[in-house]
Amino acid sequence: VLLNGWHRYLSLENIVAARDRFQGLLTEHLLVALLGYIAVYAAAVALSVPGALVLTLSGGLMFGWLLGGAAAVAGASTGAVILYLVARTAFGETLRAKAGPSLARVVDGFRRDAMSYLLFLRLVPAFPFFMVNIAAALLGVPLRTYVIATVLGIIPATFAFASIGAGLDSIVGAAK
Repeated sequence: VLLNGWHRYLSLENIVAARDRFQGLLTEHLLVALLGYIAVYAAAVALSVPGALVLTLSGGLMFGWLLGGAAAVAGASTGAVILYLVARTAFGETLRAKAGPSLARVVDGFRRDAMSYLLFLRLVPAFPFFMVNIAAALLGVPLRTYVIATVLGIIPATFAFASIGAGLDSIVGAAK
């Protein structure tokens, strides 16, 4: 995807420019637009394409902070679970076997308190989202724990960024 240059289209400037053109479409077809946004967000996360911040801001811009934030949480969580499941099934055992006994100690510690570790990793934006998804899968975090920690952990930042995105609407309106 990055080789084709599609990531260049995922910029805040392009989203703001397209906002007016799509405002009528968003109003008339809100459910379809929301489902499309969630699908694009989920695909971006599942494929580890950079741009989650821009997608969250644009969700706030297009749908408002509450609906945009909720849609961003749904899309990010769905994409994260897809990546987690792929990592867990496709190459998890192979990587764990290659890591050997040193990983076993980390796995044991992480499994004992996976919810706390994952919440910390989600709440502190210093850790790359896709790496946390893969690490949780490789460390054998149960799916239920992973989903709960992911959803709860991304809510604060997601709604903060969606609120900023919603605020961009007034800037766009003032620029006209």
